[in-house]
Amino acid sequence: MAEAVVELLERAARREAPLEELRALRVAVQAVPPAALRARLSDDHLGALFALLSVNDREQVSACVSILERLLQALDPVYVIQNLREELRKGLFHSDDSVKILTISQVGRIVENSDAVTEILNSPELLRQIINCIGGEKIAVAKEAIKSLSRIAQTQDGLEALFVSNLLSDLKNVMATNDVVRYRVYELIVEISSVSADSLNYCANSGLISELIGELTGDDVLVRATCIEMVTSLAHTPHGRQYLAQQGIIDKISNIIVGAESDPFSGFYLPGFVKFFGNLAVVDSPQQICERYPVFMEKVFEMAESHDPTMIGVAVDTLGILGSNVEGKQVLQKTRSRFQNLLNRIGHQAKNAPTELRLRCLDAISSLLYLPPEQQTEDLLRMTESWFTSLSSQPLELFRSISTQPFPDLHCGALRVFTAIANQPWAQKLMLDTPGFVEYVVDRSVEPDKASKDAKYELVKALVNSKTIAEIFGNQYYLRLRAYLREGPYYVKAVSTTAVEGAE
Repeated sequence: MAEAVVELLERAARREAPLEELRALRVAVQAVPPAALRARLSDDHLGALFALLSVNDREQVSACVSILERLLQALDPVYVIQNLREELRKGLFHSDDSVKILTISQVGRIVENSDAVTEILNSPELLRQIINCIGGEKIAVAKEAIKSLSRIAQTQDGLEALFVSNLLSDLKNVMATNDVVRYRVYELIVEISSVSADSLNYCANSGLISELIGELTGDDVLVRATCIEMVTSLAHTPHGRQYLAQQGIIDKISNIIVGAESDPFSGFYLPGFVKFFGNLAVVDSPQQICERYPVFMEKVFEMAESHDPTMIGVAVDTLGILGSNVEGKQVLQKTRSRFQNLLNRIGHQAKNAPTELRLRCLDAISSLLYLPPEQQTEDLLRMTESWFTSLSSQPLELFRSISTQPFPDLHCGALRVFTAIANQPWAQKLMLDTPGFVEYVVDRSVEPDKASKDAKYELVKALVNSKTIAEIFGNQYYLRLRAYLREGPYYVKAVSTTAVEGAE
């Protein structure tokens, strides 16, 4: 196979390979191990393939891109940058986006190699053109450029090259292309800033984070909605949160939520601002965030109690995030009857809302009710039981009715609720006391597809792994669950048939 590939490469190098042979070469190179390719490749082969990209024939260009993708992956990044620098430079200016993506991805490979990255950093014209690719029409090209520049910024030298040289001007110039491109650059800056406190300092000193924050707190409601997502990403890291707190950004976001009461356009940005605090509470401390920014909790409850499906969805998601750990659960419990009443509304939405909102409610309920075994104190178990009973007059029946509907997503969502409570003794007693429920759990015939079978299997696994299940369910049901677990999610019972002489 390697010989056949080399022969086709030789013909391509002599410009004697028609399109059919390039197609054959595209298939052949996939079958040859990288080491064998490396041993047979020459500069002439690669140069010829790059030269074939210059023709105005999309099929030929597509075939050559696929071949080069495979061949270049087999080569050492140092070799690629030292011997194919000019080809890479031309590739960045190519009119076909697939060639640009190929070239930028190779630069991404090169900068991950400690010996090769210096070669790239000493090629400012290459970096300049990658920056310009952020402004390209095709999002795929821009994404690849952002990925490569983000990799370049993983080192001190890379940060210096991007932020303490003329390339910073290029970055700012490309931002001026239009709003979409400006947000792409912000995306890059947030990605780089998230790596370390040092990276964040470079980005802050460039002035670009200040610009992002300025747009976040500005008057354009649509811009706010876009920028808050990026600032939320920044808040996922400890150094990012520290920076936002020190700069007073978190206080400003809180004040904007306060002011949203009188803003008729707040619906555009409010969901993002509330999600920001929800994420902040989980990665930081739910209690501290909710105590320091009481407007956040108040707004979540208001949104959940509203009649706007969009606002309800965001509030339900946020409550699910907030209640995903014990500290968050305790914060919600402190609101007493207001949260209990809200749970009843969420249970109602899980049954009656449009499908997408029903799914979000089911996911939030699962998150709120789950308690890891090591955190199952009497108080917390009483709390989750009271929450469960607040969802509906007959909550177990509510979720069983959802799980019998012919919609796989809803079916699995309801099973996840059962799985969330499966290791809690009160839930096990409730399941046992509900006629037909344990039979439903071990009945494989009610699961119509793979996702449902997997979800049911997770429920069985949660029950079997509980320390209290054998005592509460009794030996007969416990052994049936054990057998189900042992047989796996897709087990089908063999049906024996008896042949009758003369039967059709």
